Amino acid sequence: MASEHFQIITNGVAAPARTIAAALDESGAFAKQSSLFASLNSLRSVLIALSGGADSAYLAWAANHILGARAISITALSASFSRHDRAQVEKFVASSCVRHEFIETKEFDNPRYVANNADRCYHCKDELFEQMDALARARKTQAIAYGINADDTRDFRPGHRAAHEHQVLAPLLDAKLSKDEIRFLSREAGLATWDRPASACLSSRVPYGTAVTAELMEKIDRAESVLRALDFRQFRVRAHGELARIELAQDELARGLDPAMTRQIVEGVKRMGFAVVTIDPEGYRQGSLNSLLKAR
Repeated sequence: MASEHFQIITNGVAAPARTIAAALDESGAFAKQSSLFASLNSLRSVLIALSGGADSAYLAWAANHILGARAISITALSASFSRHDRAQVEKFVASSCVRHEFIETKEFDNPRYVANNADRCYHCKDELFEQMDALARARKTQAIAYGINADDTRDFRPGHRAAHEHQVLAPLLDAKLSKDEIRFLSREAGLATWDRPASACLSSRVPYGTAVTAELMEKIDRAESVLRALDFRQFRVRAHGELARIELAQDELARGLDPAMTRQIVEGVKRMGFAVVTIDPEGYRQGSLNSLLKAR
């Protein structure tokens, strides 16, 4: 086994250590992994949507482990995919030796995506799966799969509707694997992505109803690079017009609110194009802008 103890990571924060044996007793993670392997083994061939996060990376590894050359991981490049996320994908592919290709998607050509209404994610995934459908047809690949897990159904995720319409498989969900179990199994497999903080496309930093553009994505990407250079691990730069509202993980918030560090953050993010910068005292909340939908 990889280690005597295993830490659950939730929203980038490590919970108290638990023994591996206890974690397995509670989750039956290896049994679920066996179920996942069996479902993948039933496929002749598959394309895996790989964003580089813990879930899709684990699924890409599993498909490669079971199917070898009959599994290809696909990563979509567009203005909403950060430079950091691309680098993380390249690093994972190099270390895991999965078969992989980049493709380009054109969601920013779709006015319904740019409008950034509550169904924005649907239009993004619809474009991704349309492109993957075409690739699968051209190569006579049997199936397409993506990395939704058992916990993801608790949040507002309209992209799942697009997956259903395109008949995209959800092997992690079918195996009833949770995020914590995927992190555990990824660590046991030696995947560096096991503790990667939750990530999302750059468009998710913009409040619904505010148009998303390639220029705005670039601005947010540059602003987040400032926080990364200051060694913050889990964060978001939420763009509210000329104001950048920064969410930092709870275990990093105190450091961010230190006056000297705050000054570095504010000055750095302003250099990237924002006129006003504030640090949210509530800290990082995954999908925090979705709460505005519930308030309507």
